[in-house]
Amino acid sequence: MNELNTTDILHHLGENDFPFGAVNPPIYQTSIFCYKNFQDFKKAISDEPNNYIYSRGNNPTVNLLEEKIAKLEHGERAKLVSSGISAITNSILSFLKSGDHIVCVKDSYSWTKNLLEKYLPRFGVTHTYVEGTNTQEIIDAVKENTKIIYLESPTTFTFKLQNLKEISDFAKSKNIKTIIDNTWATPIYQNPIDYGIDIVVHSASKYLGGNSDVVAGIIIGKEQDIRHIFQTEFQNIGTVPDPFMAWLILRGIRTLHIRLEKHYENALKIMNFLKQHPKIENVLYPFDPDFPQYELAKKQMKGGSGLMSFKLKTNKIEKVIEFTNRINYFKRAVSWGGYESLIMPYAVTTDNISQELLPLIRIHVGLEDPQLLINDLDEALKII
Repeated sequence: MNELNTTDILHHLGENDFPFGAVNPPIYQTSIFCYKNFQDFKKAISDEPNNYIYSRGNNPTVNLLEEKIAKLEHGERAKLVSSGISAITNSILSFLKSGDHIVCVKDSYSWTKNLLEKYLPRFGVTHTYVEGTNTQEIIDAVKENTKIIYLESPTTFTFKLQNLKEISDFAKSKNIKTIIDNTWATPIYQNPIDYGIDIVVHSASKYLGGNSDVVAGIIIGKEQDIRHIFQTEFQNIGTVPDPFMAWLILRGIRTLHIRLEKHYENALKIMNFLKQHPKIENVLYPFDPDFPQYELAKKQMKGGSGLMSFKLKTNKIEKVIEFTNRINYFKRAVSWGGYESLIMPYAVTTDNISQELLPLIRIHVGLEDPQLLINDLDEALKII
């Protein structure tokens, strides 16, 4: 594949012929597209994945974004959908039938686990969870009816990594599809397709959009796989991305490589502060030299994002609550990947929390002055 550099993709790819010499891509806010004659109309309908017929399928604004993200991820094609979980669901369902089995990393996104635990069993699909840090564990979990190995590397609360090359080599030998959530690293810092992974999914609501103002997902892979997803799950489920949402993400990815560099720089400063703080038990971040899988992180990824976790030195929920409420510059909210810093204690996710997870705090380090964030954390930690 003739590789373009990141700036070529983000600023120039597919942008040579905008009407009237427009600098920004037009928003094609239309539901349908018309044809001059019967012959052209019939030809388009016979190949809907490659034609503009109805914006539920293709739309020029949407397709421009798909072209750019596919190229960033070193894939052949991409499909934008209306949320990250839609990207996950479309990808998983399209390669399954009743009686099939999935191997999935245990610490994956909560809605991925919801799909496996509550939705797919209704159709006779079973699953096995694995830690994922040991490839042999994944191999041992595979059954004769395993059709998908689902990965998330790093995971988004504990940041466990999987060895993508080892897993993809094994999966190909067994004709098993591999799917990975690559939202944390983004295509700037990790390209799973280069290691043989079949399908890459993202929550485009996060770093791709970058402004906490869109909800979207995207699926990337080989032409035949994305076409298959398009013609099966995508068209029937109808999780359609609207053109304005695609345009907002196009705006966001213009600065993706610059934003990620700053998130990474800020995250390392916050990480070093937390590691040295007497009120912190430990920090979970793949690019911490003390992280158990640090060498694998350096091998598979070019850098890190702004999401990390740490444990407070307390076993009291009251202290976790007080710490969380005392924070000023970290907004208390779900999700991550925007310009702003966020905080989410694990304890807000459940009433039945173990002592091990009770002090776990996840933060997203945004684009603010890192010293401001350090001071904010330092002040809140005084209550521990």
